[in-house]
Amino acid sequence: MKQNTVSKNVLERLPLYLQYLKSEGQNLGKTVSATTIARALNLGEVQVRKDLGLVSGAGRPKIGYFTEELVRQLEEYLSCRAEKGAVLVGAGKLGRALLDYDGFDEYGLRISAAFDCDKAKTGTTDGGKTVLPLSEFSEYCKKEKPKIGIITVPENAAEEICDMMVKNEILAIWNFSGRRLHVPENIIVRNENMASSLAVLSGYLKQQHS
Repeated sequence: MKQNTVSKNVLERLPLYLQYLKSEGQNLGKTVSATTIARALNLGEVQVRKDLGLVSGAGRPKIGYFTEELVRQLEEYLSCRAEKGAVLVGAGKLGRALLDYDGFDEYGLRISAAFDCDKAKTGTTDGGKTVLPLSEFSEYCKKEKPKIGIITVPENAAEEICDMMVKNEILAIWNFSGRRLHVPENIIVRNENMASSLAVLSGYLKQQHS
């Protein structure tokens, strides 16, 4: 099926559908409806139907979607089966946790190496991953040509690391620093702001007890 260009919001929902289908596959049976997915994920049925239509086309009347086929189509659309090389800068506690996390393999993401300016953090992690001196970053990128960069450095160093990644032809950046990065239009940045997420949770709890 020809891939359609979709919005950022749709791209954020598609992995939710895939995760749900893969985790609940045995309980869903051979087919699944947009209604079932919408209820499970607390989303609008019309929205789910539109999203899946971009990937799989319209579901079959009174049947919905064949579960295994929909999983395959979502995986293909999200390129989960195609290995995507990534590099990480910032080998502190968070960086090492991400580096050694095996769950990324399911989505085709392989963090091939990490880098840090602190020589004491270089070497091999408990999970057998390599941490190299930051001075070797450019040379490594020229050789391995990773397209995804993960930033887990302190906020005051994030912009410099981002610029270095862009200079070395990294096209997608996963940013855990908390700083809003400035990048060219052809570079995509996904910001993971833990303080912001915690504020949302705290605000919700405050409302529930007010």
